[in-house]
Parts: sequence; structure tokens; C-alpha cells
Amino acid sequence: MSGKKGNRPVVTLECTECRERNYTTEKNKRNDPTRIELKKFCRRCRTHRMHRETK
Repeated sequence: MSGKKGNRPVVTLECTECRERNYTTEKNKRNDPTRIELKKFCRRCRTHRMHRETK
């Protein structure tokens, strides 16, 4: 049996406006080798903003 988390690392998403780290998610490195960007709700800004993957 292979490991479950082999190609799906846990990444943290950070708001591009206020720089608060709000979300964690998994991504597939084979399908998304670059940093992912998702439009999510920022609790600090209280609006939907772009969230970018951090290291």
C-alpha cells in the first residue's frame, strides 16, 4: 500500500489584502505545480478576497 499523503501536501492560504492566514487545504502537486489562488471569505476584511498559497 502506498502512503495517502504522497502527492497531496497541506498548504496554507493567505489573504492578499490583509495577509492573514485564514485557511488550510490540500493540493495535488501533479495537477497544480504552481501556487494556487482561490477567492475565499476573509474574516478580518469581512469580504471575499483572493487567497494565495504560502510556504
